[in-house]
Amino acid sequence: MDILLTNDDGIQALGLRALYRALTRAGHRVHVVAPVTEQSAVGHAVTMSLPLRVREFSESDFFGLGVSGTPADCVKLGLTTLLDQPPDLVVSGINSGANVGVDILYSGTVSAATEGALMSVPALAVSVDDFKPRDLSGQAEYCAGLIPGIPWAEVPEKTILNLNFPSCPVAQAGPLVVCPHTRVSYRDWYVERLDPRGNPYYWLEGVIPPDRISPGKDRALLSQGHVTLTPLRFDFNDQATLDLLRARLGLD
Repeated sequence: MDILLTNDDGIQALGLRALYRALTRAGHRVHVVAPVTEQSAVGHAVTMSLPLRVREFSESDFFGLGVSGTPADCVKLGLTTLLDQPPDLVVSGINSGANVGVDILYSGTVSAATEGALMSVPALAVSVDDFKPRDLSGQAEYCAGLIPGIPWAEVPEKTILNLNFPSCPVAQAGPLVVCPHTRVSYRDWYVERLDPRGNPYYWLEGVIPPDRISPGKDRALLSQGHVTLTPLRFDFNDQATLDLLRARLGLD
């Protein structure tokens, strides 16, 4: 397969390099177009008021294009301009930190995959439930082995697959579970601190309340040690509320 590989942790990130090696060894032709710098939690932002600059990263065992923009910029620029032909698949990751529940709205990793799907290319987002992983070779090999078994031609248009690994070695992980995402929101707060000049600044922190996590969904299963796979579709339509408003407003 021809694969466009990207991420939001930056082109030199551990997870992207692990995936590059695993996918290349599996016989895929891998084109890397990824942010030069970390772009975590930028969501689906695209750059409109600044130029995008592209830098080659050429090493003995790696070649990729670094973009001075967001993950969505990388996919959009890659698919329209930098690649000679459309790839068979967009893969985004491996992200440091899980992308489950409402993370999918904030995540640059998921947004990069979503951009691929919006441009009619099958897409996979990959994350691990660990913010400081030291070795992701096992997760990368698992991903490379999973890709050929997925019926990509049957996945509906504008749908991505969101793969998450638990925070343990792959050999110790539970079986893969295909599941929905949790709808629980974070409980957020800001820690106030003072800079060296005595001025306040704020640092965001937050947790997903454990008592509100639904069983059988991505966050709960991931915490139990399972590998999770969740299909996500770009469709924000709420049919029930559409019907309710039409009825209440007499627009039937």
